Amino acid sequence: MADSKNNQVHQDKPMGFSDATQFWNERFDKEEFIFGKEPNEYLAEKTKQYLKPKDKVLCIADGEGRNGVWLAKQGMQVIGFDASDIALAKAKQFAKDNQVQVEYSFSDTDSYAWQENTYDAVIGIFIQFADPAMRARIFEQAYKATKPGGLFILQGYTPKQLDYKTGGPSLIEHLYTEELIRDLAKDFEILELVSYEKELSEGPRHTGMSAILGLVAKK
Repeated sequence: MADSKNNQVHQDKPMGFSDATQFWNERFDKEEFIFGKEPNEYLAEKTKQYLKPKDKVLCIADGEGRNGVWLAKQGMQVIGFDASDIALAKAKQFAKDNQVQVEYSFSDTDSYAWQENTYDAVIGIFIQFADPAMRARIFEQAYKATKPGGLFILQGYTPKQLDYKTGGPSLIEHLYTEELIRDLAKDFEILELVSYEKELSEGPRHTGMSAILGLVAKK
């Protein structure tokens, strides 16, 4: 695992919940917000394009809360979870500081109590801790959890990110190609699927030129 050298944060092998908690707690256990306090840019753009106040939104692995809190500030009903209790403590304080409510649970993607046909949108921003099998389960659960007409909004790194080394996993099987995502999202109607490169500035862990993919898919 190349972590400090390449500024990478994701693990290189599948983990159980307790292992994941330990792994992420070690990374989040600092005063700074390792992915910053501003929302992911792609999420912000797509939220303004597709979502509206009072929508019910689920944030997968919301970490320190930068995305969930921002969505709540837009007037949405936000539910989120993360496998790091240290990150969640920061997220809850961040929500309080911003005078919004976010319903957070301490959970990983497999132990989370997904509810069917519940959300106007499910959000997955840089959830590339997931190995291929877990990734497939996440897509299945996201489809079940969205209401008919609801959206799945996803952002992640593509294989070219291995050249940039500005964040993300070091294993290629954790990265996204359009072909891979199109197959995983086959039950959805794909509204947008794009690959692009741009400078990111999302805290010390995601900074610099990056190779990324964005998906908006509709149930």
